[in-house]
Amino acid sequence: MLSIGWLIAAVLVAILLTVWVTTTLTRLDRLHARVDAAQAALDAQLVRRAAALLHLAEMPGSAISDPFAFELAATAHQALAVDPLDRRAAENRVGRAISDLSAHRAVLPAEGAIELSEAATRVLIARRFYNDAVRDTRTLRARRMPRLLHLAGHRALPQYFDIDDTSLFGEPEAGRADNASPDIAPTRSSL
Repeated sequence: MLSIGWLIAAVLVAILLTVWVTTTLTRLDRLHARVDAAQAALDAQLVRRAAALLHLAEMPGSAISDPFAFELAATAHQALAVDPLDRRAAENRVGRAISDLSAHRAVLPAEGAIELSEAATRVLIARRFYNDAVRDTRTLRARRMPRLLHLAGHRALPQYFDIDDTSLFGEPEAGRADNASPDIAPTRSSL
C-alpha cells in the first residue's frame, strides 16, 4: 500500500513538473517572439527618424545653413546604412543632430519639423517597448529553474538598446498657450 502511494505521488510530481516546464517554455518562447517583434518595430522607427532628418535637411526653402544641412544629411545617411553592431553610435549621432537642430526650430519648414518630431517620439516609445520586452525575457531567464534546465536553449540573451533620445524635438516653448512652466501654478492677484 505504501509503495502505491509513493508511486502516485511521484506521478503527480512528474505531471506537475511537466506542466510547469511546458508553461515556462511557452512563456519564454512568447517573450522571445515579443522581443523580436519589438526589435523590428524599433528598427522601423529608427529608419523613419533618420529618413525624417534627411528629408528635413534636404527640404527646399529651409533656412538651415548649407554646411549644417550637409552635416545633418551625412548623419542621416550614416544611420540609414549602418552595420547593426554600430547602430547605437549612429543613432546617438542622430539624436545629437536633432538636439542641435532644436535651436533652429523657428526657421524650419513646419511640415519637416512636425515629421521629425513625430518620428523622434515614436523612437522613444518603440525603444521603451523593446527594453520592456528585453527586461521581461531576461527576468524569466534569470530564474533558477529555467537556468538549471536550460529552457532558453541556445538563444542569445537579448540586450537592451540604450541610446540618448532625450531630445524629442517637440513644440517650441514660444508656441505654448501660456508661457508658464507646467509645474508652476500661476499666482493669483489679490482683488
